[in-house]
Amino acid sequence: MSQGPPGAGRLNDLPDHSPRVRRAVAELRRRAEAEPGQRWPQPLSDSFLVRFLRARDFHLDQAWRLLKNYQKWRIECPEISADLRPSSVLGLLLAGYHGVLRSRDPYGSKILMYRIGQWDPQLFTAYDVFRVSLITSELIVKEAETQRNGVKVIFDLQGWKFAHAFQISPAVAKKIAAVLTDSFPLKVRGIHLINEPLFFHPVFALIKPFLTEKIKERVYMHGNNYMQTLTEHFPISILPQEYGGEEVSFEELAKEWTDFIVASADYLQSISLFAHE
Repeated sequence: MSQGPPGAGRLNDLPDHSPRVRRAVAELRRRAEAEPGQRWPQPLSDSFLVRFLRARDFHLDQAWRLLKNYQKWRIECPEISADLRPSSVLGLLLAGYHGVLRSRDPYGSKILMYRIGQWDPQLFTAYDVFRVSLITSELIVKEAETQRNGVKVIFDLQGWKFAHAFQISPAVAKKIAAVLTDSFPLKVRGIHLINEPLFFHPVFALIKPFLTEKIKERVYMHGNNYMQTLTEHFPISILPQEYGGEEVSFEELAKEWTDFIVASADYLQSISLFAHE
């Protein structure tokens, strides 16, 4: 199979049962099954493998590298990925730290939001916070539309303190960057920071060297007067009320997403690394 199949964009639009998609999935599975001594975190089903192909627009060699990187990252970061049960981060979720918007943006991207002020660094580590993101990523990557159109993330940094900054060591920064670049099968279409204080910038400077140029170009810092610039990227109709939008409150969105995560507990346990030991 060629590394970059002609019409890769069209391949991305095809349904999972399309013969061309199934041939690509079969080739990726053949490579994975031929890998000596490898234990994959999930069964090599069509639905699991196709997300890596879509994340790399059906460039087979790139999808194969991404699959190996995903496996390597999860094994090397057990403090984040070993236990994906909702109970491990329930306090953070109930505090209203994280929500997912009900509607996608006009490009079909899923929109995730995080409110740093709801993270108590005395109760939860940076690894716990990161695990929330991994849990959500593992749930939304099952959606074909999200596989095709990726995610955009909004971080509200109001309430960012030195206690948060002290949690982000170079080792943590490198692990965050790995997921943003080539270790998880989601396309990151944009990272939007709002209410970021000056002393957040040194933390971002830790992460930045590990990011690809493409990701760096997709980071937007909106500051405190973010209402106008944020709505240049996201329609008012999909944003929560607190952020100048017409949707329900962020609190309600956070509760909805927490309920969905809790309802997904059995699946999340099944893909936790400890479940395969």
